[in-house]
Amino acid sequence: MPALRIEGYVIVSADGMLADARNIMPDELKFEGDKAFFTAALDRADVIVHGRNSYEDQPNSPQRKRIILTQKVGTVSPDPANPKSTLWNPAGASFETACGHAGVDSGTVAVIGGPVVFGMFMDRCDVFWLSVAPHVRLPGGEPCFPGVPVRSPQEILAAHGLREGRAQMLDPPNDVSVTPWRRGAQVP
Repeated sequence: MPALRIEGYVIVSADGMLADARNIMPDELKFEGDKAFFTAALDRADVIVHGRNSYEDQPNSPQRKRIILTQKVGTVSPDPANPKSTLWNPAGASFETACGHAGVDSGTVAVIGGPVVFGMFMDRCDVFWLSVAPHVRLPGGEPCFPGVPVRSPQEILAAHGLREGRAQMLDPPNDVSVTPWRRGAQVP
């Protein structure tokens, strides 16, 4: 789908986790600078893609068009709980079919997780925005990508052909930064 630009977004702990052992994003992984960056990106996106446990819970969330991965439908279906949502079973329909059902054929797709969803889009991402909280550890937590913690999130992104760009500091007191990982030539 060349008219769509696919961008991934995640904040991870120093050990590559996006949630704690209860599969909940803890307050220790929430930073105002990252929240502002993430919110602005989602406000620009044409559609948000995520799994059943991911949801950004922001004031604009109900206004955003989204595709939610689930096994509760055979292919694609409207979400009875949200008229702006499409339920999508990747085993029964292509991503292009889900986008068509959601009324999206161009623009930016923001993939926000979790690990299974990220794994599905890793080879299709134009850019992946990896935020890291280097002073937070979540032992026994939920890894951000398939293959973590055996390999780091950065190693996983590089293995999928994404190249590291220049990091941007989001929260200087806590050393939280975001780094774009882009497909193709290294770009700042």
